Amino acid sequence: MRFLVGLSLALSLTLGSVGCSRTAPKQRVLIIVVDGLRPDYVTHELMPRLDALADSGVRGLAHHAVFPTVTRVNGPSIFTGRYPGGHGLMGNAVYMALVDSTRVLDASNADDLHAIDRATGGQLLTAPSLGELLAQAGLRYFAASSGSTGSAMLMNHRGAGIGLVHQDFTIPDSLAPVATEVLGPPPTPSGNESNVPLVARAVDAVLRIGLDREDADVLSVWLTEPDHTAHAYGIGAPETNAVLAGVDEQIGRLLDGLAERGLVESTDVLVTADHGFTTSTGRTSLSRLLVDVGLKQSAQSRDVVVAGTAIHVRQGGEARLSAIVRLLQQTDWIGAVFTHDAGDGSGLGVAPGTVGYSAVGWNGPRSADILTSYNWSDSQNEYGYPGSVTTPGVAGHGSSSPWDVHNTFVAAGPHIKKGVSSPVPSGNIDILPTTLTLLGLPLPEGLDGRPLEEIMTSGPEPASVEVTQDDLTTQSDAGRVRYRLTVHRRRVGSTFYCDGTEVSRTPR
Repeated sequence: MRFLVGLSLALSLTLGSVGCSRTAPKQRVLIIVVDGLRPDYVTHELMPRLDALADSGVRGLAHHAVFPTVTRVNGPSIFTGRYPGGHGLMGNAVYMALVDSTRVLDASNADDLHAIDRATGGQLLTAPSLGELLAQAGLRYFAASSGSTGSAMLMNHRGAGIGLVHQDFTIPDSLAPVATEVLGPPPTPSGNESNVPLVARAVDAVLRIGLDREDADVLSVWLTEPDHTAHAYGIGAPETNAVLAGVDEQIGRLLDGLAERGLVESTDVLVTADHGFTTSTGRTSLSRLLVDVGLKQSAQSRDVVVAGTAIHVRQGGEARLSAIVRLLQQTDWIGAVFTHDAGDGSGLGVAPGTVGYSAVGWNGPRSADILTSYNWSDSQNEYGYPGSVTTPGVAGHGSSSPWDVHNTFVAAGPHIKKGVSSPVPSGNIDILPTTLTLLGLPLPEGLDGRPLEEIMTSGPEPASVEVTQDDLTTQSDAGRVRYRLTVHRRRVGSTFYCDGTEVSRTPR
């Protein structure tokens, strides 16, 4: 409420200074992606500006990342409205022999993404992204990022509309002189230093280039903290909390910038995160597991290629694939195991005890032979934050744990309901269709997401939206244990959301 009063006063002063003859501002949408923002970070103590924005509009209580819960999967899902099987970027690390059969490609690196684009004839993404769809409608899109070169590129890889500004490059190249003139040289944090200065530069790009200079219809900004710091120091660490305060200040500066320009009453703001975050408790890797039992020749071998948690079985055929699945099911620090759909309509995978890729939207021509997840628990870390995963390191994401799957969603603006907490499932796949609907544009065919009509002033009340449970369960015997896997899902209409997975192993 304090935030709304302040913005309304600023808006009144701005409009009053120019007189009643001023043309009403055009309708806009601002998308803010806060990398690695858990929903329980959004409190008055940690992030007062974002918390006030949530109180003034809609706070989503059941928002979902896409699995695998990594950045370069969820970024394209946000900006295409598709699950990874639809947009074609299957992980933070991907193996594509067509591009380079000798190594795993790093999707955080724009050079590797350019290599994919060249090798596939311009099919880095296999679905149109937001900038392209807006350009077709005659609207202007601007994106800014403080993240990796890869995650930035995936916001607007074609440079549609006005383009993209990142601290290391612009798309198109012709935007670089503008960025240098308006923003100056970027700061250069190193190591585990906070990336908040880069976050501030991305906010400046939105305000001073996207709005002041280019008058964009839709703007998006990627804020790379708290992800960067939480990976290094952990969830709830003093360093992470300090970064949350810094990010919140920059979000506040962005919102104040809208008010100073008289744009609050014409701008709908959508805030999401690419994924949640969990404490890491593991000691070894998936690749090492396979090498140690002889199912992969060496860490560098190409008989079996491990890309993130995706496994490509290039030698050994069905026998080796079955042996790997069986090993994963026997290993207690491994969680869910997925394989290609059985094709019988059951939703299960071709290997016994696995669930099919379509259950999590990972089915497509670029899918590996096996997709898995590290196991998880609800255990708390030293700062009292629940959610741990058996990955090595300090803290991270990527698993099918509900603590990685559930992420932040906040919406506020002239077309958004006021003071609502919505329990209706929503997801990153819904950001694009919601944006298009807020602008009165038609939806393209093939979307996996839906417009979140229940958050809009013209839509139904959240309590009236029908939500159905749609779990999938399978089991199989794996040596001395019986492995049981459940994929928890809910549906709103034809749109499904994966709430996470649950695995049990019982002695036989």
